[in-house]
Amino acid sequence: MIASFARNHILIAPWVSLRLAMAAFVLALGAVLAGCAGLPSAVQRTPSQARTDVTDTRLAAVAAASMPERDEALSGLRLLPAGEQAFEARIVLARAAEKSIDAQYYQIADDASGLQFLRSLAEAAARGVRVRLLVDDLHAIGQDTLLAGLAARPNVELRMFNPLPVRNGGVASRVVFSLHEFSRINRRMHNKLFVADNAFAVTGGRNIADEYFDRSGPDNFIDMDILAAGAAVQALSTVFDGYWNSEQAYPIQSLVDAALTPEAARRAFDQAAQQAGAAGLPLASLDLLGQTSVGTQLATGRLQLHVAAVRVLADAPVKTPMADGAVMHGKLELLQSARSEVLVASPYFVPGRRTMEVLKQATDSQVRVSVMTNSLATTDEPLVHAGYARYRTALLDMGVSVYELMPGAVQARAVAGEAHGSLGRLHAKVAVVDGRRFYIGSLNMDRRSAHLNTEMGLIVDSPELAGQLASLLRGERQPRSYQVRSAGGSKNLQWVAQGSDAPIVLAQEPNTRWSTQLRLALLSSLIDEELL
Repeated sequence: MIASFARNHILIAPWVSLRLAMAAFVLALGAVLAGCAGLPSAVQRTPSQARTDVTDTRLAAVAAASMPERDEALSGLRLLPAGEQAFEARIVLARAAEKSIDAQYYQIADDASGLQFLRSLAEAAARGVRVRLLVDDLHAIGQDTLLAGLAARPNVELRMFNPLPVRNGGVASRVVFSLHEFSRINRRMHNKLFVADNAFAVTGGRNIADEYFDRSGPDNFIDMDILAAGAAVQALSTVFDGYWNSEQAYPIQSLVDAALTPEAARRAFDQAAQQAGAAGLPLASLDLLGQTSVGTQLATGRLQLHVAAVRVLADAPVKTPMADGAVMHGKLELLQSARSEVLVASPYFVPGRRTMEVLKQATDSQVRVSVMTNSLATTDEPLVHAGYARYRTALLDMGVSVYELMPGAVQARAVAGEAHGSLGRLHAKVAVVDGRRFYIGSLNMDRRSAHLNTEMGLIVDSPELAGQLASLLRGERQPRSYQVRSAGGSKNLQWVAQGSDAPIVLAQEPNTRWSTQLRLALLSSLIDEELL
């Protein structure tokens, strides 16, 4: 049977005793279901492109004022490490937009953040702003009416990427009854992008949901976005257009129940948006980098940006099976260029052969390599962690420093196995090379991101921003991470945490039961790494 569908990473995880039995089951079920559901044919997709008649907008004027060097090949950038400021940036840009908003996301949740985000798009459309929204279909559970209601408003177009033919039920049932199209639905659009007036863009690791913006109580993601102006924005808009006009993007109207009228959908959307209320934006005066909010700076007519050269990486809407996509290829090239130091943060780290070769070449060349990922206690994807755990000893043997995020509290009793305080989960996908260049985007260092999901990201050449990012990574490591090390040259491992008086050394995987570890070890042995 199929029993687990991950919220943000794994599409499908078969809990079975024999891989061959699972394959036979899938083939048999697919044959039965082949005639049960399918996508509409002859879908009308009116092509459109990013607007370029935006030089007279306020956002274009602010972007120009924020980049005094006036080099058309360069971009203006600032990191957005704080969730609340990352959410505020999207909202204030939506409110300031005059001509266009283009956005694509893997997930827009039906929670306060998701509804407030959608409301900001509806309000922009009511002002005459053209809104194009592209959403991956996997996690849009029960959202057909909501999204169709937004699309029923003037100036709004909404498309679903690679939709599942079954529209009802939860993620698990929708996937099960779509297994006759498994090779297609197993490929998801993992991109995250927001562009306002083709003048400013926000991209990085965050989806649109409460847990990405520090609005989900104790269970939030530690993530990173970047705000861009200048040349990078035009390149990102070109990427968006490629996805928007692709055959994988289906207008929401072609997917919803024919009995749902635009008027009924619009009423449902308006009711949900009103209940969500306007986006409240209580903000700390400064973020972790000492920056005031985007809205505060926007009101002055100029944003404090770092000018840098940027390379935009993006996979094609359809990736070549079993081959690294453009984003993984570009990121590994960045790591290969290192001469002194590599810092990698990835919530899901299942390196595979090629990444291991790149890291081995680096350590053989005396490059210091550090990898930070989630511990078993903090990950939201235990099976992915089990896949990563297969590589820990090999990473340590080649000289890589390995760090695993620990649960929120830093008290010794929590380190020893009794968790207290908030639970932060790493979700940022970044890499810093030689304190000068860095990658930021949606790509996890695993084979699903490399071969299946579509991804995007930026490679930036900026010592100032790279230094900021490196300082944040190092700040998260001490004292909130375990350093993993080999014990006595054997395959046994130790987890070392900084206590108040002296390091605390644990000989077992922290904050986990042996039964959990055994179950994961058995299950992970049955699942191909391509599915992790």
